[in-house]
Amino acid sequence: MKLKTKKAAAKRFSFTATGKVKFKRTNKRHNLGNKSSARKLKLRKGGYVFEGDIKHVEKCMPYG
Repeated sequence: MKLKTKKAAAKRFSFTATGKVKFKRTNKRHNLGNKSSARKLKLRKGGYVFEGDIKHVEKCMPYG
């Protein structure tokens, strides 16, 4: 039986070749005039999911 990918997770996460899970920071879409330049600068950089949470993402993306 085929497993379905959770599309919400597929849009937010991607896997690296070594098995880490990458994501982009939130809060960078609108109302940018109210946010400080320093805050917007920090939001540019993506991040990696913590080891303990990777299993949850893998369950949502079985063919990730």
